[in-house]
Amino acid sequence: MHILVLHGPNLNLLGTREPDVYGFDTLAGINEALTLLADDLSISLTCFQSNSEGELIDRIQAAAHDCDGIVINPAAYTHTSVAIRDALSAVALPVVEVHLSNIHCREEFRTRSFIAPVAVGQITGFGPDSYLLGLRALFNHIKKGL
Repeated sequence: MHILVLHGPNLNLLGTREPDVYGFDTLAGINEALTLLADDLSISLTCFQSNSEGELIDRIQAAAHDCDGIVINPAAYTHTSVAIRDALSAVALPVVEVHLSNIHCREEFRTRSFIAPVAVGQITGFGPDSYLLGLRALFNHIKKGL
């Protein structure tokens, strides 16, 4: 099993960006924790971060050929990108949407997700654990053939 983990815009700034909202964990630390969990689950993992919507879409489209599922934190694109939503829908892979903060308890514009309707689930508000919970949930979903 091969899973693609996508990190959206500004997540490269984790650890220093609004630590009261996003904490002090870095993206490298999150990727390391994901890699350890993937090893425990005996799956392969590719992690990719971009601030560019087009680069994220290119990775989603490429995943159709070599991945079994996608964990995505679309970050700000959650609330704005029909293009990312359409790419996820087009590749027809199971997707789990994750967020570090609870988007439903933040500004009103952050409560709407264009991604949620094409995802098998959404995990939000657990900091870096959101990614780990998302990976484990996606693994179980694929393994059960749901």
